[in-house]
Amino acid sequence: MDFIQQNFWLVLLAALSGFMLVSTMLRGRISGVKEASPQEAVMLFNHEDALVLDVREDSEFRDGRIPKARHIPLRQLKTRLGELDKFKDKPIVAVCRTGSRSGHACGVLRKAGFDKVYNLAGGMHAWEQAGLPKEK
Repeated sequence: MDFIQQNFWLVLLAALSGFMLVSTMLRGRISGVKEASPQEAVMLFNHEDALVLDVREDSEFRDGRIPKARHIPLRQLKTRLGELDKFKDKPIVAVCRTGSRSGHACGVLRKAGFDKVYNLAGGMHAWEQAGLPKEK
């Protein structure tokens, strides 16, 4: 108990970061959004003709993207959902830099009636770490 009292801010910081990790995982499971590793995403592209939806900002998209990715920045997604209507029956893999913005995009897509929605776990960072191709 003395340790907790003497290191209150450290303990609070550790508890808060643990809560944030757990809440992110639970939110994804509750919302029905699945996570796909880079390798699973490649399988979806190759075998199920999945759409890659890149929700990063324009400058990030220009720096490099997954081949054949469709670009709709997250801030524009709600107003541009009509562009994706023809993909309602296909899997959609949402991508951002680390996976957090694309997780939000997956929630928007699910609310709009898209059923097969995946969040690229780790985002472009994980894609690059796996040594998978990018195009400029």
